[in-house]
Amino acid sequence: MIPMVDLQRQYQTLRPEIDAALQDVLAGARFILGPNVQTLEQELAEYLGVEHAITCASGTDALHLALAAAGIGPGDEVITTPFTFIATAEAIRYVGADPVFVDIDPRTFNIDPDQVEAAITERTRAILPVHLFGQPADMPRLQAIAEKHKVMIVEDCAQSFGATVDGVQTGAATAFGCFSFFPSKNLGAFGDGGLVTTNCPSAADTLRRLRNHGSSVRYYHDEIGYNSRLDEMQAAILRVKLPHIDTYNAERRRVAARYRDGLAGLPVEVPFEDGIGVHVYHQYTLLTDHRDAIMEALKAADVACAIYYPVPLHQQKAFADLPNRPESLPVTEDVAARCLSLPVFPELEDATIDMICGKIRAALA
Repeated sequence: MIPMVDLQRQYQTLRPEIDAALQDVLAGARFILGPNVQTLEQELAEYLGVEHAITCASGTDALHLALAAAGIGPGDEVITTPFTFIATAEAIRYVGADPVFVDIDPRTFNIDPDQVEAAITERTRAILPVHLFGQPADMPRLQAIAEKHKVMIVEDCAQSFGATVDGVQTGAATAFGCFSFFPSKNLGAFGDGGLVTTNCPSAADTLRRLRNHGSSVRYYHDEIGYNSRLDEMQAAILRVKLPHIDTYNAERRRVAARYRDGLAGLPVEVPFEDGIGVHVYHQYTLLTDHRDAIMEALKAADVACAIYYPVPLHQQKAFADLPNRPESLPVTEDVAARCLSLPVFPELEDATIDMICGKIRAALA
């Protein structure tokens, strides 16, 4: 079976280092907010080029904590994309605000800046773009819109660790960047984990309190917070993997380039790179009118594939009560009906990629 991502192969290449790091944590018996968490936060801040990197329990919590630290709440609106995992919009509802869904760019699948600007009202407090599948959103235009209308940007960087726009890491140049360390991510732990980045010292202090029951001094609680701390063992694993992230992302781009060549001339639309940023291919997602035929052929060849995401958020029952829910977002709905993601991970060999392309070519013959 060719999986979507092969976590076992990556572990085997790093096994001595990871096993040693975990043994050190066990021997030290400091499992919550210990030295690995503190050092990881420093290493992440340095890599991402930010002043503050605050770890937490998951990527969903990262979004929630960032919006809470920003003071966004009931009566506020946050403009975001409907073509993403539900966590993006869930976090907006967690703080009592309303997500405002606008349509996406048909080539990048990221939020359309023109649609964003048209949706801004007096209730808009933030824009929440997602760097979907590792493709950076159009941050220059979104930042210009945010500055013009005096709203903040909170970035969902769950799928874009290591992606850059004009040499700047995603999540480094706006109010908050929110990352996930879910195992399948480009930089993945062996369980859940998350990160919020900011260049604002007071926001960083708030985030550190919020993730730890509203406390900065043990047993003294300044506000109602949350239990959202990255555990020491996950931090130790991430510290082993972080030095390899640029290599991992370069290998993902190699895989994408091989797919592009192997699928040339077929009735499929391969991922588009708009030149705004460096795509790190968390997913390799194409568009096709022949999705069922391709899926059937890949299944028969024991090759995994997936649909991210089959039901856009504006059509989900969980958001049926939104007062401003759009009846239709045609680009999003078209992409959802035709998208298909193929296996992509750093260790995927050229021969396997060629085999997958051959199966797709045969299915479309």
